[in-house]
Amino acid sequence: MKIKYLLSALATVAFAQNSFAQYAQDALRFSTFQPGATARIRGIGNAGTAVGGDLSSIGNNPAGLGFFTRSEFSFTPEYNGSNVKSSYLGNNMSDKRSAVNLSNASIVFHSRVNSARGADKSKGLLSFNFGVGYNRTNNFYENITYGGQNGGNSVANYYANLANANSVPKEELPQEGTLQGIAYDQRLIDLYNSSNSYQSNVRGSVAQLSNTMRTGGQSEFNLAFGLNSSNKVYIGGSVGISSLRYNSINTFTETGTASLFENGNDVNRNFTSDFIRDQSTSGSGINVKLGMILRPVESLRIGALFTSPTWYNIDDSYSEGISTQFDNIRPVSDRQNYDFSYNLRTPLKLAGGLAYFFGKYGFISGDVEYVDYSSAKLSFNGDRDDNTEIRRDYKSVVNSRVGAEARLADSFFLRGGYGFMGNPLKNGGADMNTVSGGLGYRFQNYSLDATYTHVKTSGTVRPYDIGPATPIANLNNRFSNVYLTLGVRF
Repeated sequence: MKIKYLLSALATVAFAQNSFAQYAQDALRFSTFQPGATARIRGIGNAGTAVGGDLSSIGNNPAGLGFFTRSEFSFTPEYNGSNVKSSYLGNNMSDKRSAVNLSNASIVFHSRVNSARGADKSKGLLSFNFGVGYNRTNNFYENITYGGQNGGNSVANYYANLANANSVPKEELPQEGTLQGIAYDQRLIDLYNSSNSYQSNVRGSVAQLSNTMRTGGQSEFNLAFGLNSSNKVYIGGSVGISSLRYNSINTFTETGTASLFENGNDVNRNFTSDFIRDQSTSGSGINVKLGMILRPVESLRIGALFTSPTWYNIDDSYSEGISTQFDNIRPVSDRQNYDFSYNLRTPLKLAGGLAYFFGKYGFISGDVEYVDYSSAKLSFNGDRDDNTEIRRDYKSVVNSRVGAEARLADSFFLRGGYGFMGNPLKNGGADMNTVSGGLGYRFQNYSLDATYTHVKTSGTVRPYDIGPATPIANLNNRFSNVYLTLGVRF
């Protein structure tokens, strides 16, 4: 990691980011992506490992490209709606956010191999198809708001703990440019000779309000091939060029009363203070996928997929600061910036799937996927313990997806699906559950598919860390997404 500031400042950042942007948490955030897909595959719960013949194969199991008998193009815009309900110190709140993005754009070029006149069209290598696709694999868009009345502690206790943890001698001021130094300069903490330690100047109950705005996502550009051997064995591979962008702005506002030492006396003054933390992260990476689909009989397909780790190069910019105003005194603000570069290796993934086709009437499909999140690895130009935290706090999971498609008429299709994404945390956290449903219409060389998905999960967040007394906000996240795919064969 490229360090532009003193190691003591770096230690402060690592501690300050414990509940907000710690690198071990970002390693998990950027490792939980899923394959991008068309509305059709989204409609069956993303259970497409063994289905084949869909442009989602470019970003999922490339062996599925071997099922194409014509060239095809499609694009899929998506609508994302986020609703986060919070509970903090007995107070309930909620916040929403929505965005429109491009979910998928793909094209496959069909090429027959065994095309000689009189040749057996059912044996040997029959086709070699090449695909190019863009997939959005993760969305970070959401707003999170929580707040309440805290009669037990203040964020100023956190600043004081920072000063005391760094063993600042009582005859010295906290280091300039650190968070505790900013808090001292703004009179939120002070040194009390009776205890020989820094303490909070805040007295009594305080009103607290946190607002976080997150944007960005992950995407992948894939170059893939799929071949068909005797209509029985389908093999494919792809190279994925990944990119990520994550932005988070958090403002934690506290309003209350502080006791200040002025002119030899303790004076109580009303105050409002904002603890501001911003993160901007971007990166690019590469991965490889190898897949196979076997069709032992006409109605059954068995799929397998290996997805290598994604090797990311990441640039991270983090800043934190405090802005405080006492009574009608002009507010004082200060901020410190920290810029780092590091490498991330996400976990590899192993997936298997089955799909059973009922002739022309439809099919059912199911997938299982294994991911060991504790195998993610961060690489820095420096000595850090984030990988120890990854191994300590994360675990392996088995994700599952199931779905079905039914032909209602010659050109109309009905789809439904369910997805389960296991909780990667050893302690706390929650599973993620997705329910989906969709419709499809085929006419001549064109197709139109629409899908709605509803995602539920939950979690906790800490505005600051002061040990067992740290206040905790409980979050219930709901995401509503709509996908629309337009396709054409040529």
